[in-house]
Amino acid sequence: DKKLWANAAVLTENGLPILWDQAPSQLSDLPQMDNVVTINPWTYLWPSPVASMQCIWTLSLLQLVALWANAAVLTENGLPILWDQAPSQLSVLPQVDNVVTINPWNYLQRMSLYRILGGWLTPLALQHVDRKEIPCAFLLIAGVNYYLSVIPFLAAVQKGLIGDGLIQVQVQAPAEAAEDYCTSYTDCSAKYPDLMAKWEEFFQTLKDVSASEISDFAKRDQILGAFWAGETLSLNTASSSCKAKMSYYSSPEVAFANTWMNAADYMAATYFQSNLNNSVLFMRSLPSRVLQEGDSAPNIADLSTEENHTLYIFSWMTSMNRILMGSLVKMWRSAMCSDKAREKGRELLQNLVLDPKFAVSTFVSILTEMTRSCSGFSTSVQ
Repeated sequence: DKKLWANAAVLTENGLPILWDQAPSQLSDLPQMDNVVTINPWTYLWPSPVASMQCIWTLSLLQLVALWANAAVLTENGLPILWDQAPSQLSVLPQVDNVVTINPWNYLQRMSLYRILGGWLTPLALQHVDRKEIPCAFLLIAGVNYYLSVIPFLAAVQKGLIGDGLIQVQVQAPAEAAEDYCTSYTDCSAKYPDLMAKWEEFFQTLKDVSASEISDFAKRDQILGAFWAGETLSLNTASSSCKAKMSYYSSPEVAFANTWMNAADYMAATYFQSNLNNSVLFMRSLPSRVLQEGDSAPNIADLSTEENHTLYIFSWMTSMNRILMGSLVKMWRSAMCSDKAREKGRELLQNLVLDPKFAVSTFVSILTEMTRSCSGFSTSVQ
């Protein structure tokens, strides 16, 4: 399908896998001692010598990346792949006349956005190497990753958290569909005023909280609340912008993409702390291949029990919320009424999504009790 290949092309640079030109192309280029070549397959570049990869390249691009994803290697030494090679300062990126130009379609420069921003958005970088970007390429690469990297970065520069206030930042548009993406703070503020405002509010919260004398727990709560407000709107904006591109994929794959998006509503309400360990934990349970027509969880033979379970639960959450006309999400949000409730909600959500033995009936029972407790909490506060 030519359209499918065209949309999947964002998984490459110049028609080849990311950083292909930097990978050793001959066995003699690899480290050796006494005629013994030592290969580290856990390093991104080393397992990709051209000679050994040519046979794999005959596979479709989506099949290739699904194989990579199946290895579930999301990090190197606890950080996103090639993190140490990504620029860590704005001054290192290309600039002319105090205008820094960033190419978010280049893997390392895209990583640099997260690295320069610091720890808060680092887990989002996993979305560039994780399986969930594979199936709906435009939706989950050119869409979600764009709105979760470029927009926050421009907001941080505007609020003075990055740079000295004198350097301007320009973002390089993609070769195709350039009109779908903004390229500067002014441009993005005009196209997505509400989204930019949410991320500016997040970074302003970081500045305000750092000077506040409230408890560390309260600081974390305020920051996470502002963070998820920005992330949720980024996801919704990306989903709306990229819906047309999803028609190239199978109905089970599209359904999975939508249910994954919907799951963010539940995570946001708990103020889920997106550190690397938590993020990897959830990402590893995502399906290891692109879903095909006829796939129906939890009975997909070549997926693991955990993968089948996660697919089934995401689908159940979306279906139940639709049947209840949005009441399940509303009930969940109302149950997250306090710090302790949100902590319990995070644990409940983790059990529901990751534990195949955890019954949905147990989830509903606990959620109902939490909602009642929050109703009493609200009444006592009033």
